[in-house]
Amino acid sequence: MLAAGIVIGGLVTGILAGLFGIGGGAVIVPVLYEVFRALGVPEEVRMQLCVGTSTAIIVPTNIRSLLVHRAKGAVMMDVVRIWAIPAVLGVATGSAIAAFAPAALMKLMFVLIAGVIAAKMLVGRDDWRISDDLPGPVAMTGYGYIIGLGASLIGISGGSISNMILTLHGKTLHAAVATSAGLGVPITIFGTIGYMLAGLPREGLLPPLSIGFVSLIGFVLMAPITSLVAGYGARLAHALPKRRLEIVFAIFLLSVMVRFIISLI
Repeated sequence: MLAAGIVIGGLVTGILAGLFGIGGGAVIVPVLYEVFRALGVPEEVRMQLCVGTSTAIIVPTNIRSLLVHRAKGAVMMDVVRIWAIPAVLGVATGSAIAAFAPAALMKLMFVLIAGVIAAKMLVGRDDWRISDDLPGPVAMTGYGYIIGLGASLIGISGGSISNMILTLHGKTLHAAVATSAGLGVPITIFGTIGYMLAGLPREGLLPPLSIGFVSLIGFVLMAPITSLVAGYGARLAHALPKRRLEIVFAIFLLSVMVRFIISLI
């Protein structure tokens, strides 16, 4: 049953990664949380292990999604280049927080960031705009840092956050999805390294075959599946209306939020 849960989560994750330009961590983290709970991973490191493993799992997913979107010429590489360095700095900050933060803080961050994403999917409109173009270098640097920090704290590639920013600044959803997939590659690679290092001092509490806060077992089981199906999701992103899928995904996020809130009480 545990293996089946990881496989199903991997299939859903891969489709979501290509379809919405997200790494699927919002699906992987709650799936792994239940798996690691059943395996008896201590509460004080369980959430960090979920986030770190999720980040590692979505590395190949993001690479595959990027290749499909780039082949269609949809990736705004100039935006990726501007955001890459501040995003990696945000990832480094998030990894440092994970090294010392209590599990309750990690859950709270997941609830807050997932709540913003769910709210945007439920009530957001495509015609919402802050401006018709992206801001100057200072604001863009700040955006990049926020994307990297938020992504590293909840185990996503940052696509959900960068999608919102890009569409609010007048970019089409397809361009935003493709560009988010591009930015997700450095975020997840450096995030994986950061969580490996952050968890090294607490290896005595972690399950076998873990490198810091990254479970190699979880990675081996889920990563090939998510990577395999991400290309199909990316193709669907250019062919299908996604409103109903957005609503379903938002409801899923809300249910996960309730689950984590209850665990905090």
